Amino acid sequence: MMRIKKIMDTDQYPRDLYLLLFVGGLFTLSTALSNTFVNIFLWKQSGKITDIACYNLSIVVMQPIAFYFAGWFAKKIDRVIVLRIGVLILAMFYIGVLFMGSMASNYLILLGAMLGFGLGFYWLAFNVLTLEVTEPETRDFFNGYLGVLNSISGMIGPLSAGYIITRMDKHLGYETIFSISMVLFLIAVVISFFLKRRKADGLYGIRKVLQERKQDKAWLQLLRAHFFQGFREGTFIFLIVIWVYTASKSEFALGSYGFVQSFVSFIGYYCVSHYLHPKNRMKAIFGGGLLLFVSPFMLLFPVSFTLLIIYGVSVSIAYPLLLVPYVSLTYDIIGKCRGIHEKRIEYIVVRELYLNAGRIVSILTFIIVVHLLSEEKGIPLLLPILGAGHFFIYFCLRKVSITPRNSSSKTIEIAETQQDGNNPNKQ
Repeated sequence: MMRIKKIMDTDQYPRDLYLLLFVGGLFTLSTALSNTFVNIFLWKQSGKITDIACYNLSIVVMQPIAFYFAGWFAKKIDRVIVLRIGVLILAMFYIGVLFMGSMASNYLILLGAMLGFGLGFYWLAFNVLTLEVTEPETRDFFNGYLGVLNSISGMIGPLSAGYIITRMDKHLGYETIFSISMVLFLIAVVISFFLKRRKADGLYGIRKVLQERKQDKAWLQLLRAHFFQGFREGTFIFLIVIWVYTASKSEFALGSYGFVQSFVSFIGYYCVSHYLHPKNRMKAIFGGGLLLFVSPFMLLFPVSFTLLIIYGVSVSIAYPLLLVPYVSLTYDIIGKCRGIHEKRIEYIVVRELYLNAGRIVSILTFIIVVHLLSEEKGIPLLLPILGAGHFFIYFCLRKVSITPRNSSSKTIEIAETQQDGNNPNKQ
């Protein structure tokens, strides 16, 4: 303990940087343990994939609403309080799942709304605090170590949760991992009390940021790219998880699937981050998007666990290839937007509106098509269409020309790499 305190008191890195790193690590581990299995827990009760689609729809509908109100709180009150509210709501979500037990499927919309609200508050605050507790010279340290925590959590979380569930009575196993997640979030709340309180000045409003689309074509194209990013994520995030479980009939196999994905992604992110030259960004975005577009065609064949593993490895290679240059380009474009230093919170909120709009359209399309055509006919038709979302990112951004960032533009970076990477089951 004395050694940790000594390290945290050094002038090289501020104390709040370590504290925020701990909070981020606890969040990552908690979500890695339980996020995948919440969908399976609810689906086993309901038995209908459209019910799980409605649950996920309530999450992505509530998330941008939460981002908007969290932005107001962050600017008018305090970012740390916003972070604390988000983590507390996430803890309450798991308390609710535990309390409802076998009746949880009767409250899918309520549970989804609660999770979406908590995620919105958490990510808004975490993004803004990352801006404020890091500087250009410390940001690589912060992002690097948080990336390591993401990768480790993504590998051990689902695998450990799957092992716990299969070794115990199924219902007790789910209760155990949800309880662990709840405790981790409560610990994160306690740590947040040691963060320095941070207030902001200025009026809050997203109208000017939305109007900037008319003046800044790069900003408009970036928002379109985020819509198409969400267009794939909305449905694939829960559909593949359920398919893996139905193909394997084992929570441990599902955890193993998550481990393989995270391990391959870890290698992929390392290679792309170290060896991709900035001039090849668009080629990498095209290649990653194309692979993500082609990979769902594998699922048109009879689904087996082996085929799903091959699919998982494919997308785990594609995501680093796409996301590393895409996130860098996102920073470059936002960094050159007008009024970024005064309106950085609003730019984050507007970006989230477009991202979640894509997710909402994706899930609504899934629900409507499955309702009209049935799962057997509708899903094979939807897979190639929804799977093209990331491929369209290239066509949105291919004509955008941004000069390399200087040190001043780095100060507006946000933690999107963490937000994307924290999902260990990105499909």
